[in-house]
Amino acid sequence: MTISLSSSPLRSVDGNLLLEALDASDRALLAPHTERREVRRGEVLFRAGDEVSHVTFPAYGCVVTLVVPLRDGKSVETATIGREGAVGGVVSHGYLPAFGQAVVQVGGPVIRIDAARLSEAKHKSKTVRDLFVRYADCLLAQVLQSVACNAAHTIERRCLRWLLTLQDRIGTPDLPVTHEVLADMLGVRRAYLTEVLGRLRREGLIEIGHGRLRLLDRKRAENAACECHAAVRHHFADVLGAVYAPSGRMVALDASETDKLKPPSAAVTLRELAP
Repeated sequence: MTISLSSSPLRSVDGNLLLEALDASDRALLAPHTERREVRRGEVLFRAGDEVSHVTFPAYGCVVTLVVPLRDGKSVETATIGREGAVGGVVSHGYLPAFGQAVVQVGGPVIRIDAARLSEAKHKSKTVRDLFVRYADCLLAQVLQSVACNAAHTIERRCLRWLLTLQDRIGTPDLPVTHEVLADMLGVRRAYLTEVLGRLRREGLIEIGHGRLRLLDRKRAENAACECHAAVRHHFADVLGAVYAPSGRMVALDASETDKLKPPSAAVTLRELAP
């Protein structure tokens, strides 16, 4: 689905934590080449097989989910990205066919830049390159943890993990997600998900509203969820310097003092540095 461009390009990278983590000189390498788009819930930014020519950075409360569509019509979530990250051509230099598809779960603004322009900035600035190597490592960690979670944990724990991940990105206990969308993300039938949500409601973990769910007690939800949610949060903090508010929302990234952070994986680093 095509998303209309705004009339003037965005000259600021405000609203996306990954871009805001850059200093002024590094922002100047990217800002003149950015553009803002408003996207709506349910819109597809790219589909499996599409040539991905741009990197898209969700801003403010916008949330995008990476999903893998299956032959039977189902799709399974592999990563949820908000204003802490980006989708499309993050590791590669772009212009490669997408393996999965990116779907907008919470509408809002996004910042886009041509993948080639981002690649140029990485070559000009070691700090830009290092920041995106670190983010690529965190994105890979989220994908791998999602795979492990889908294979090993109960649907109740997986459901709480997904809801907590969404809350990390929008910062409110009221989560704008329907039963249908959540069933798609978890790869289960809607009727089965309704049973699962009913059990979570009876346990006092969630409240069910029209077109949204509410996490009633984040701490209890974290304790009831599997370890996957916490593992990914810790990895973002260790590798990318993620800072979290008491509400759980990720509010900043600080990878400026790399000696205080863990190095990204060698596999991601070598791929990013490849010509």
